[in-house]
Amino acid sequence: MSDAVVTSGPIVLLTRLSRLVHRASTPELLGISLKDLAALAYLRDHARTTQRALTEGLCIDANYCVLLLNELEAAGLAERRRDPADRRRHLVTVTEAGRLALERAEQAQETIEDEILAGLDPEERDTLTRLLARALDGAVRRPPVEEERAAH
Repeated sequence: MSDAVVTSGPIVLLTRLSRLVHRASTPELLGISLKDLAALAYLRDHARTTQRALTEGLCIDANYCVLLLNELEAAGLAERRRDPADRRRHLVTVTEAGRLALERAEQAQETIEDEILAGLDPEERDTLTRLLARALDGAVRRPPVEEERAAH
């Protein structure tokens, strides 16, 4: 691809990379599903987060988040507790078993990232990570495209 002229936009390229990652990130390799890895990583990075914040942070539907948390709780990887300050909401935390599963999955995921991002040197990978995090942060802070269109 380095000799070819790239005419696809970044979203198309990200989608293609995402498909490669999803194909390679099997539960057999990771020990958990890729969606579980994403949820546990978020919970690790945002201790005692609310269920709503998890929904928004993972960019998923609230109903899907409930199903995901049901699976994580059933597997003993996460737990929900009522917030003592506001009994209407749940605080979600990763369990010790969840931390161990996440560590194993992230080690396996590193090999996948090394294969998929082999065309980038370490500095370029760091830059890519920072740029993607900034883009995601900016996208999460904006209203969904459908809401913007409806407002105009």
